[in-house]
Amino acid sequence: MSGLFGILLVLLIAATSIAILVSRDWRWLIAGLGLQYLWAFLLIIPAWPLELAAVKIVTGWMAASILGLSRLSLAVEQPEMGPRLPTSAAFQTLAAGLVILVVMGSAPRLADWATAISLNQAWGGLILIGMGMLQLGLRASPFRTMLGLLTLFSGFEILYAAVEASTLVAGLLALLNLGIALVGSYLLIGPGIEARE
Repeated sequence: MSGLFGILLVLLIAATSIAILVSRDWRWLIAGLGLQYLWAFLLIIPAWPLELAAVKIVTGWMAASILGLSRLSLAVEQPEMGPRLPTSAAFQTLAAGLVILVVMGSAPRLADWATAISLNQAWGGLILIGMGMLQLGLRASPFRTMLGLLTLFSGFEILYAAVEASTLVAGLLALLNLGIALVGSYLLIGPGIEARE
């Protein structure tokens, strides 16, 4: 992967991660998740064969579709469960900037320590892991929690793809992503189904 294209991918990953963190409309969140899986797929291609890397994007888009269809079936937005940290866009952008600063300092050391991981893969994977953890810490709704988990595992898959190119591991990670999406779907629409019974 050329240096300029890799840096562009890292910047696109950071931009979509911040957009997912700050956005309020669930449609933009699903679109951002789909784009995030596309950028992750492009970072995985140098480490895995194209057929194996395609599992990442297909699974990611299926998970985004499951969450999107589940959210579409809800009449109203589910409220956050209990008070959390401030949810203003300025605070979330500042927190995302701090995550990116930490990643900029730690990614070169990770790339030096694990020589199979390129610097662009280290930046992209660590940004997604950090943003996923930030999403999990700042939000309490099931929909946002599932987005945070999918973002976190997407970053992990980028880093793990560089060190292991196993078909079995790719399949297990795909099952994990789909499982998270299905659990999220149940948590979104389950209370409404139980209330109608």
